[in-house]
Amino acid sequence: MPAFPQAADASTRNTQLRANLRHATHTIRAKRATAVAELDDWSRLRAAGAAIKDRTLRHLDHYLEQLESAVTAAGGQVHWAADADEANRIVTELVRATGEREVVKVKSMATQEIGLNGALATAGITAYETDLAELIVQLGDDLPSHILVPAIHRNRGEIRDIFTEKMSQWGRPAPEGLTDAPADLAEAARLHLREKFLNAKVGISGANFMVAETGTLVVVESEGNGRMCLTLPETLISVVGIEKVVPTFQDLEVFLQLLPRSSTAERMNPYTSTWTGTTDADGPRAFHLVLLDNGRTDTLADTVGRQALRCIRCSACLNVCPVYERAGGHAYGSAYPGPIGAILTPQLRGTQSELDASLPYASSLCGACYEVCPVAIDIPEILVHLRERVVEGGPASVRGTRTVVKPAKGHAAERAAMRAARWALDHPRLLRTGQRLASRTRRFHPRRLPGPGRAWSDTRELPKVPEESFRDWWQRTRGGSGTEGRKNTT
Repeated sequence: MPAFPQAADASTRNTQLRANLRHATHTIRAKRATAVAELDDWSRLRAAGAAIKDRTLRHLDHYLEQLESAVTAAGGQVHWAADADEANRIVTELVRATGEREVVKVKSMATQEIGLNGALATAGITAYETDLAELIVQLGDDLPSHILVPAIHRNRGEIRDIFTEKMSQWGRPAPEGLTDAPADLAEAARLHLREKFLNAKVGISGANFMVAETGTLVVVESEGNGRMCLTLPETLISVVGIEKVVPTFQDLEVFLQLLPRSSTAERMNPYTSTWTGTTDADGPRAFHLVLLDNGRTDTLADTVGRQALRCIRCSACLNVCPVYERAGGHAYGSAYPGPIGAILTPQLRGTQSELDASLPYASSLCGACYEVCPVAIDIPEILVHLRERVVEGGPASVRGTRTVVKPAKGHAAERAAMRAARWALDHPRLLRTGQRLASRTRRFHPRRLPGPGRAWSDTRELPKVPEESFRDWWQRTRGGSGTEGRKNTT
């Protein structure tokens, strides 16, 4: 993948993509605003969710060990995966042990993050996505572009064409004369997937939450495909990030109010599935929980960036982001697009690649993402924090070891500019002289920046320098330090 600016430059030229994204994100966020407005205590609920997540992250080791004990006591098996390769190896070996060569999957961000489908395919195992949007993406040999609606970049006509051309290669073909009516498309998917559900012996899922006190896993969804995958197969394998744990069912109650309203704009998800280990004659005979780190403990070690681990994957930040709305999800080169991806991916993968180093800049810092986040992640703060790491480098945790990260390549000019600005701000007299000089020469200022700055000013006009700086205006009108001046500043 190229860096975000290059990828976004290509995607923003796709007028159909932009139209699809604009319609979908505006519709979702309008419905969400209505659902949230129904609750008088939304701000307190939001604060409670953030507090629970922070408390859990501070004692994550304790709650993970409690979760492991509870899952094991309930008849499940727990596996620990330090990275994507280890998680893929564990899941592949578990599937091979069953003798099966096909699995059905619930929509899972964690398995997308580690590239599980590709790893299974390499081992000769076919994974069938059963979420409608994920099915569209899989049949179209595409990539997800949204956390909640992976096929948000496709319209109904495109989906009909994909079903007509590709369904037969994966199983039951699309009905003859398929139209682009939503009901007809959903029925085609239902018929195609029904045989997968009935024949599958192995299911693979993620989880929205894990309850440490009981070892219970929770999946919320709107189509019922998750319920089928979680109950019909003989073996269930769940791959879950370690940050998804919550201490108690009382804590879970908070998130089951926050998540539906922020994601699908519903008071409650149509399907909320919970399971605890295994039970005779009810559900899978074998349950395996793969706890995934893959950079999460490194993120936890960052006192600013660890806020990202609060994320409950609601996608509200994507639906209000002006950058995502225009660039789409593919430009982020990650399973996590949008504002949350711009802060989570560089922490999970590091900032050494050109793509990952560019993601913290994929934002206007308007703050809309923070305003809608149901667990109050201050995304703009983390973006600025990561930009500093990209430009300056500095101490960070890498694979559990404290080290000093080198500055990313290509940021020498920015680094020099920031250091010059810091030096000028540390010298008030020099700053005042520079402001006066800028004011007196403003008639000669260009409207566009030369050199590397041209990319910024190609789409913006440089702000005009005022005739008089604030310092000089204050000195002239208030005399510097009078009592009246102090009153007017309060």
